[in-house]
Amino acid sequence: QVQLAESGGGLVQAGGSLRLSCEASGSALSNYIMGWFRQAPGEEREFVAAISRRSVNKEYTDHVKGRFTISRDNAKNTVWLQMNSLKPEDTAVYFCAADGAISIATAEPSYDYWGQGIPVTVSS
Repeated sequence: QVQLAESGGGLVQAGGSLRLSCEASGSALSNYIMGWFRQAPGEEREFVAAISRRSVNKEYTDHVKGRFTISRDNAKNTVWLQMNSLKPEDTAVYFCAADGAISIATAEPSYDYWGQGIPVTVSS
C-alpha cells in the first residue's frame, strides 16, 4: 500500500501560481502512475493530469493544458503539479492518486490510492 499526502495549496489571486506536492510513503512511487484530480464545490471530481512511471508520458485535461505541468521525482517519492495562470474556475480541492496499471488512465476507478485532498482557492 501507498499513503499519499498533498501540500502546497492555499489562496491565490487570478493569474498567480501555486505548486502542489504529493509525497508518497509506504511504497516506492516508481511502482505507480500518478495522477491529479480536483473537485470543485458542488461538482464531481474530475481528472486534471497524470504522469507515467518514468515521466515519459503525460496527459492533461484540456482545461489546464498550457497552464499546468505535472512532474515527478521517484528518488524523492514526490509528484508535483505546477499551476500557472490560475483562474477562479480552478478553485477546487485537489487530490493526488496512484494507479498500479500499465498505462495512463483518466478515470477515477483506475486509481487505487488517494490522498486526503488539499484546497486551492483562486480569487478574481
